[in-house]
Amino acid sequence: MLKNYLKLAWRNISSRRSYATLNIVGLSVGIAFLQLVGIYAWTELRVNHDLKNNDNQYIIQSNGSGSGTYDLTTAGALAKSLKDLYPELISNYYRWDGVSSNVSKGNKIFREDIQIGDSTLLSMYGFPLLYGNAGTALNDPYAAVITEETAVKYFGRKNVVGETISIGSFSGTKHDFLISGVLSKVSRNSIISINDANRNNIFLSEGCIGFFGRIINSWANPWIVNYIELKPGVHVAAVEKIMTKLIKQNAPVDISEQIRPILVPLNTYYLSSNNSLVKKMLSTLTIIALFILFMAVVNFINIAVSQASSRMKEIGVRKVLGSLRRQLILQFLAESLLLVFIATILSMGMYEFFRPAFNHLLDADIPSALNLPISIYLFLLLLVAGITLLAGFYPALILSSLKPVEVIRGKGTGIKTNVFFRNLLFVFQFSIASIVLIAAIVITKQVNLFLNGDLGYDKSFIVSAQVPRDWTGQGTIHMETVRNEFSKLPMVENATLSYEIPDGNIGDVPNAFKPGEDSTKAVPVFLIKADADYLSTYKIPLAAGSFFSAPSAESELPKMVLNETAAKTFGWATAGDAIGKQLKLPAFGGTIFTIAGVTKDFQFGSMQSKIFPTVFIRVDFANQYRFLSFRLKTGNINKSLAALQKRWSFLLPGSAFEYEFMDDRLKKMYKTEIQLRQAAYIATILAAVIVLLGVFGLVSLNIEKRRKEIGIRKILGSSVSNIISIFVKEYLLIIVIAGFIACPPCIHYAASVAQ
Repeated sequence: MLKNYLKLAWRNISSRRSYATLNIVGLSVGIAFLQLVGIYAWTELRVNHDLKNNDNQYIIQSNGSGSGTYDLTTAGALAKSLKDLYPELISNYYRWDGVSSNVSKGNKIFREDIQIGDSTLLSMYGFPLLYGNAGTALNDPYAAVITEETAVKYFGRKNVVGETISIGSFSGTKHDFLISGVLSKVSRNSIISINDANRNNIFLSEGCIGFFGRIINSWANPWIVNYIELKPGVHVAAVEKIMTKLIKQNAPVDISEQIRPILVPLNTYYLSSNNSLVKKMLSTLTIIALFILFMAVVNFINIAVSQASSRMKEIGVRKVLGSLRRQLILQFLAESLLLVFIATILSMGMYEFFRPAFNHLLDADIPSALNLPISIYLFLLLLVAGITLLAGFYPALILSSLKPVEVIRGKGTGIKTNVFFRNLLFVFQFSIASIVLIAAIVITKQVNLFLNGDLGYDKSFIVSAQVPRDWTGQGTIHMETVRNEFSKLPMVENATLSYEIPDGNIGDVPNAFKPGEDSTKAVPVFLIKADADYLSTYKIPLAAGSFFSAPSAESELPKMVLNETAAKTFGWATAGDAIGKQLKLPAFGGTIFTIAGVTKDFQFGSMQSKIFPTVFIRVDFANQYRFLSFRLKTGNINKSLAALQKRWSFLLPGSAFEYEFMDDRLKKMYKTEIQLRQAAYIATILAAVIVLLGVFGLVSLNIEKRRKEIGIRKILGSSVSNIISIFVKEYLLIIVIAGFIACPPCIHYAASVAQ
């Protein structure tokens, strides 16, 4: 019986190829987009789920009362102390400190992100080694585990266990590290890369931490990433109470008063981080994909019902010959199943064809259809069944309900009663398309505001590159000399040396307060360590006073510059009132700074966050720096970069000139928003295609049904424009109603985005 239904369905589809093609194309586009979005969402939801014992793995975050800068980190000694003091609760722990440094092998020199951590890295998370012994790979102080991509990058092959690479410290020295393991390619996780900003490629033992001048096992260092693995059955709340107690007992007051350690499951960390931005994006994309698929289903229903007039005699004859309504319903469902199945097969081809472009647009890694698990294909079969019922059941009910006598006589009044429902679906379809279009416009304007709005500084023609570090007095003087040499180049307008650049990655957030006041009134501030050319390079305007000039004399108090928000935070009504006043930074041994100037407010991080109190101190006071930033003159940018590269090789031999434009750094900061914008573009195009396919199909059927009417009108003298206007008027009202329906949700969405 099923074979007979499918055979008849194929004959009916073949006899109406044009409308079947419209249905198949519309459905395949909707299913393909849902597949792309669905698989993308699935890969994002799988982040951290392939880790060993992932259900018991947690990252220790610190919800600060101030800036929230410690969100990703906590006191360095916390995880190890938990394991040592409470072995009945804690199964394992891992901590790491992230640095970047020059790595070289022969004449190959690159700047790499390096993770210095406990030897438990491989065993705790089950990361497999392609070469080497996972049990002992990180036991030696100067051992290194590298990724297979890094091995090929430096050596041209993967099996490099026993080879060495040279890594620079922050005091200008170098040391050889023995490669003890090559890490196999692992799925995305928040251990190797805690966020999408950077991915660590080299993993060093905690025993070499002193070589970099860092301290990992300290209560006074709140910048260490801590993970723990709880034993089965241990309650999170109990461990959080213990962590709070340990912080209060051991951490310095300025740290213990700011942070409150909490446990965040690694299974949900990626989705919940950054104010659940990824989770919100996935929800938005999924809803859009479902709406687009539903629009394709609406097309299917409308065209199927509109085709009823051409199948009325067929239905009448079948009923007269004894066909039951149940049989007719099954026959029409078989036709729907065949159409949906063909559309699904076509959508798989579209998935593979558009997957590279989708990966590029979303900066994602969506797997090929051949690499998907069987569960995805089972879900796809369920989707076929669901779409078949959703798209085919209503038309089957309508067509099977026709009365045979009326049908054979050519009346078929039953179909007319459903015009309202068909138009209602059409209104819904146009409303969704309008909402998607307007949402895309709003998202685009928002992202353009982020990238091109007034940031309080001029990001155009700014190029920055990380420099080798020698964090000594002599090292800082040398680097300022190097900066001066770069400033002499004819294509460089300004150059500056600093630890921070305005890309959202703040370094230190110390407390500051007025001398003589209680330290409990201290305020956390963003600290920027920069030289005297920082403002002129980034073109940050001054509100009052002056920026740094020559280094302060030893008899003078060191100088500090605030932004307007900081001045107001410390109680000065105007920028001018702050000039000459003083602030104390306990993090610098209680040093008292004299305020020399106040800058206008500028956006250091994302424009979604408020401007935070910010202070500048001289880079030669802190003896810490990371970046040289150059403002290039207008002209041939490629030629200017080549000249910088040549000068860099001369002034900083043995280091890599890996530059990045400020525009590109901002794009990284707004990666998720840009992904959503790109997806909104795709959704808008697909929505328009599906709507146009539906309109074309319905208008074609309408013209076919009214062929005699059109002929009579032309004989009676109607012009082509008059006949066209008849069909335009029929759909114009529907479009207007759809526009009114789309307005409220679009206004609400725009208002929520603006907030």
